[in-house]
Amino acid sequence: MSLTDYAIIESTLREGEQFSGAHFSTAQKIEIAHALDEFGVEFLELSSPCASEQSNADVRAIVKERLYARTLTHIRCTREDAQIALDTGVHGLDVVIGTSPALRKHSHGKSINEIIDMAAEVLTYIREQVPGVVLRFSTEDSFRSAEADLLRVYLSVAELGVVNRLGVADTVGVATPSQVTQLVAQLRRLTHLDVEFHGHNDSGCAIANAYAALEAGATHVDTTVLGIGERNGITPLGGLIARLYMLDRETICRKYRLDRLYALDHLIAGMVGVTVPFNNYITGSAAFTHKAGIHAKAVLAAPETYESINPADFGLTRNVEIGHRLTGWNAVRSRAQALGLTLSDSEIKLATQHIKTLADQGPLEPHVVDTLLRTWPIVATEAVN
Repeated sequence: MSLTDYAIIESTLREGEQFSGAHFSTAQKIEIAHALDEFGVEFLELSSPCASEQSNADVRAIVKERLYARTLTHIRCTREDAQIALDTGVHGLDVVIGTSPALRKHSHGKSINEIIDMAAEVLTYIREQVPGVVLRFSTEDSFRSAEADLLRVYLSVAELGVVNRLGVADTVGVATPSQVTQLVAQLRRLTHLDVEFHGHNDSGCAIANAYAALEAGATHVDTTVLGIGERNGITPLGGLIARLYMLDRETICRKYRLDRLYALDHLIAGMVGVTVPFNNYITGSAAFTHKAGIHAKAVLAAPETYESINPADFGLTRNVEIGHRLTGWNAVRSRAQALGLTLSDSEIKLATQHIKTLADQGPLEPHVVDTLLRTWPIVATEAVN
């Protein structure tokens, strides 16, 4: 798979609005849209304009912004929803209907035959109204739907010749990478249409499933910043970027403004009232922090020994902690050099042992270690006496 063969559909302004702590104002939505656009995502998926009057107004406001990313909105499979969405001027419509037994029984009450008929009517209507609109049809709860039902629906839709892509949705996070691979590859082989993957993270597989979808030939993946969304959310933008970076660093660095990711994660975290997790992909406080002496020695000599991601590509720096009992003298020497100090190796080794002794009682703050190194001849004399 080439990294140039896919597009990110960034859904913070749709799926992300379903996060328990999200209530974006119009001004915040516009700010988010511009931040994502500057990062370089190809599509912005917006909440349905049918949801409320304000939602409709917000979609129209974002459409009027001068963005490189194309705008999409997510609607139910009805003519009424389609017409309201088309009237907003978005570039594309994402049409969805549930196909699992649970959703057919408790959500819309339609049989598979009725779903096929609804899809044919609505999708054809949309194409007739705006011939150039980007049109996607997706089943909801795809991975709890019977394979025979899914294929009947998808093949019927493909035969209409009106959609640009098909969507598969792991709506409640039950899929495994192998299941995603099988379904995506099957749809690509049978329909030759683009395929979009939307995966929830209830069982922690969202990134792995998104990557499996791309390996199987998917052309579009849905993400949100920090993975926010309904329940545990969906594939996080930063997590997907980290995974794809491993495959082709040069292309990812060229394709997206990676140095905007840190600000983007913290922007959304602030808006929804959470903190960026310490172990968050790339932007977490511990992402590029090294502590163990053996790690610090190697990473100071050659960062790639313990870093598969170069923090500089994201406008970030690594942090080598030295105020603890696990520290090594190479790390202490590096810090002394950074402070402009001239200490011999023997002095550094003695200082390191002193730091370890102090740190056995508890970790030392960075400024305490810096003061100790700056005043080491005095400290060493006092320690001996």
